[in-house]
Amino acid sequence: MMDWTDRHCRVFHRQITRHTWLYTEMVTTGALVYGDVERHLRFSEEEHPVALQLGGSDPADLAVSAKKGQDWGYDEINLNCGCPSERVQKGAFGACLMAEPQLVADCVKAMRDAVTIDVTVKHRIGINDTESYDFVRDFVGTVADAGCRTFIVHARNAILKGLSPKENREIPPLKYEYAYRLKRDFPDFEILINGGIKTEAEIDLHLQHVDGVMLGREAYHNPFMMAGFDQRYYGDTAERPTREQVLAAMVPYIEAQLKQEGGRGLKLNSITRHMLGLMQGLPGAKLFRQTLSDSKKLAAGDPRLLLEAAARLRHSTP
Repeated sequence: MMDWTDRHCRVFHRQITRHTWLYTEMVTTGALVYGDVERHLRFSEEEHPVALQLGGSDPADLAVSAKKGQDWGYDEINLNCGCPSERVQKGAFGACLMAEPQLVADCVKAMRDAVTIDVTVKHRIGINDTESYDFVRDFVGTVADAGCRTFIVHARNAILKGLSPKENREIPPLKYEYAYRLKRDFPDFEILINGGIKTEAEIDLHLQHVDGVMLGREAYHNPFMMAGFDQRYYGDTAERPTREQVLAAMVPYIEAQLKQEGGRGLKLNSITRHMLGLMQGLPGAKLFRQTLSDSKKLAAGDPRLLLEAAARLRHSTP
């Protein structure tokens, strides 16, 4: 979710669900060890609970980065061992790390020694033409020896050469049973499943076999699907928000951000681009997106554009 789940996106999602865990886009250790730490790590208090996802393969750099994440207030540190991008592979991290489970274990141990918050791992079920369940079972077992107890399983292989990241999300077949088997083989670990999940019915089915579900693209492109999560999965008795309430809540946030960050070049569309899918599935959703994407209106920098876009829907929304 690089370039997608930035801090503005997470604040937007937090207006829809109060309790669902949110994850940052992957932040590389180089960006934190040598770069602008504030730019990469600052976030709003309302985002909690929020996990910092790191990309890296050097235990010492990961330890430093994890400690920075904890110091900035993140609730979890997640190591990405699932991204198949060739750009990521050049840095020797992401899915290619699954070929070196002992290195991943060393990375996890270094981070756990540096922080007191949870250190988790997100990974695939295999790489390239490795189809055996034994591969992912042994990977999890090795990393668990370093103290990791939470594994987020993207239930597809990662093809490291020949497929784009988009194709890697679509072409390798989903094998949910591998995640289920991991839970059976490691009953004391927290096993979460990820990949191709789009509906509450699908979530409910997976929760019969594993401890949790991670959503990616569906949560981004159809974010209001999360509006019932607090009641359904967290026992919150508060009424779920309406789309209009979500938009109204974002107006003062955007006003504050433009006032604080405008001098750094922050533009309105840096925030509103994450909101284009809010009316997904409703009559007039296309008109909503068009209004929210109008370059002239965006250039004016008026956050009330959100309310104008909603008003142009042909029908009222729930």
